[in-house]
Amino acid sequence: MLEQFHANSLLGDRLKELVRLKIASITQCQACQLARKSDAVTERDIACLDNGSDQFTLPEQAALNFAELFASDYLEIDAGVFEALSAHFSTEEIVELNMFCALMLAGGRMTYVQKAY
Repeated sequence: MLEQFHANSLLGDRLKELVRLKIASITQCQACQLARKSDAVTERDIACLDNGSDQFTLPEQAALNFAELFASDYLEIDAGVFEALSAHFSTEEIVELNMFCALMLAGGRMTYVQKAY
């Protein structure tokens, strides 16, 4: 199932890598922070993840904001957050972004809990 999820992704590799690294910085998963899954993300991009930089496109900013809230303050995800996502993503892409955030958050926490870093 996970193989199909990744193989048939609607979201681009760069966006998923930015989201993954954003969540990794919140969960403090060292292994996740050090790993690189896409060459489309530069070290400059990574350095800008924590400051809400305009380094990122508007869709990337919306996805990163969602990922940050998903991982750190999920009760703040409201209609306005989904409205911001809807300006850049289809319903299917938003569903995939939700699932991707859930997988990255769970994976990071599992790695940390099991001290698998």
